[in-house]
Amino acid sequence: MDIADEFATAARSGLADLADPAKAPEMQAYMKSEMPFRGVPKPGRTVLNRRLIAEYPLPNRELFTKAVLTLWREAEFREERYVALDLAGHRAYAGWQDSSLLPLYEELVVTGAWWDFVDEIAIRRIGPILRAEPAVLTPKMREWARDADRWRRRTSVLCQVGAKAATDTELLTHTIEANVEDPDFFLRKGIGWALREYAKTNPGWVRLFVEHHPGLSGLSRREALKHLG
Repeated sequence: MDIADEFATAARSGLADLADPAKAPEMQAYMKSEMPFRGVPKPGRTVLNRRLIAEYPLPNRELFTKAVLTLWREAEFREERYVALDLAGHRAYAGWQDSSLLPLYEELVVTGAWWDFVDEIAIRRIGPILRAEPAVLTPKMREWARDADRWRRRTSVLCQVGAKAATDTELLTHTIEANVEDPDFFLRKGIGWALREYAKTNPGWVRLFVEHHPGLSGLSRREALKHLG
């Protein structure tokens, strides 16, 4: 057993110790999750993750990736995947956040296949890499915008949330236009969210975008213009 396996084993054990069976069904119902919960709220997971990072330092990218994937792939409870996701974005391993991790995040997006996982990955994992390596990530996000998988598509739409003035409006336009006619709720909501966030930086651009795209769903349009009066 290497340190990646030890990290995963300690994470499972720690979550079991923190489990609250009374909270678990409520958490599962709220998230509409097929995978059961342990009943461990975020504050408890944060404390646990801090301890795990200190006790099981991962010395290289390979073991870091293995620890994330071991927890993720073998998860029996949803919190195990939350811990894996927290590990993936921990500041202790910020130096490894580059385009070589895209296959890892793609697996998490496709197999996670729900908004709580996908939004975190899109905005806080893939987004920063896109801004650091646009030549590599931009073509990939353009591909994902037309992918058969709706969660890759949602990722492409949301990956610039929070980018503010660094937003690539050509990429944002492409990802939205590729999905504007899709009736899927998560895509329509994601389009509105992406536009609403960029409106905080460039409201004029968003107003014009909405005006010039009459095919936007009512949901996307309402979300986009929510704070523009």
